[in-house]
Amino acid sequence: MSIRYGGRFAGVMTWLLVQAATPVGAAPLSPKGSSTDEHFFPLAVWLQSPRNAERYKELGINTYVALWRGPTDEQLGALDKAGLHVICGQNGSALKFRDRDTIIGWMHGDEPDNAQSLGRGKGYGPPIAPEKVVEDYQQIKAADPDRPVLLNLGQGVAFDNYIGRGVRRNHPEDYPRYLEACDIASFDIYPVVHDHPEVAGKLWHVGRGVQRLAEWTGGKKPVWCCIETTHIDNPQKMPTPSQVRSEVWMAIVHGATGIIYFCHEFKPHQLEAGLLEYPEMARGVKAVNEQIKELAPVINSQTIKDGVRVASAEPEVPVAAMCKRHGGAVYVFAVSMREAPTTASFTIPGATANSIVEVLGEGRTIDGKAGTFPDKFDGYAVHLYRVGG
Repeated sequence: MSIRYGGRFAGVMTWLLVQAATPVGAAPLSPKGSSTDEHFFPLAVWLQSPRNAERYKELGINTYVALWRGPTDEQLGALDKAGLHVICGQNGSALKFRDRDTIIGWMHGDEPDNAQSLGRGKGYGPPIAPEKVVEDYQQIKAADPDRPVLLNLGQGVAFDNYIGRGVRRNHPEDYPRYLEACDIASFDIYPVVHDHPEVAGKLWHVGRGVQRLAEWTGGKKPVWCCIETTHIDNPQKMPTPSQVRSEVWMAIVHGATGIIYFCHEFKPHQLEAGLLEYPEMARGVKAVNEQIKELAPVINSQTIKDGVRVASAEPEVPVAAMCKRHGGAVYVFAVSMREAPTTASFTIPGATANSIVEVLGEGRTIDGKAGTFPDKFDGYAVHLYRVGG
């Protein structure tokens, strides 16, 4: 696949294109076989005004996904000034901007897997058929084969009983067909603010959705995940920074290679940039993004299959983990999948020597003995470990 663009765009574009052609967890390589920018991990916001690009950049955001009635020259100019990228629709006159470095990908309309509005007061019809979405994908690629196409799906990815799918409720078999229509797969579910008891407060649906997308694509396409940051439309509930951190790392541990923050709030206030209106949440998101950026070369490296075994002292409180090797060290990223405490025991197969395990960002260490070390987890806790190196 040819890359005809230059400047700061070329490295990111190559990274995205190679991700789209590389099994999840494999190291991203350019078509010529050389390493791309291993420090780039997509940290995006959904449908935000570029007038806030500088403020989002301060939080570690590097990408916009979706533009309202865009792209326009003014929107792209604001993103250029902030040094941010965008994935947007190929609608209207968008193709006249195809040579702009700012645009690193195209996207479908949002959530075609959900029941579609028939107009105000007219109710809802069925979801858009997967075949139609595939047809749209082919048209997008024909117009610009050099950029990847992102498809964002709804919460039915993780929640089969979602009423918003209408007549296709409880039909997860639709999703592998939808996923033929993209180079990057994404989805959204917001457990903290959810109103259905099957999902409300159960953060593990985030990890479940990422895992299912990875399975449905055969591990051959990158998976991104949308993360809640505001009340959205639940005045009584709002995620804490700790819960957002749990969801983000839950997504990454299950294979997500990009994060999209949902920043809108509809109740109790109408806020487009809701994330920016809550200082504590903004600081929390910034801290998460800084840690991800620091660890991006590790996260972007190949996941070691069966590189770590985890045993939870409480069987009903599973702990999910992924293993990486980078710079002579072993990294284990782990997150509790339930809102209850447990103690987890980690074993790195083949390791026989005793070692000091550094718990990243927590200022503490653990004595590892013959490749095994224990740690305590509160509900939905995240712990990131470096062994050796």
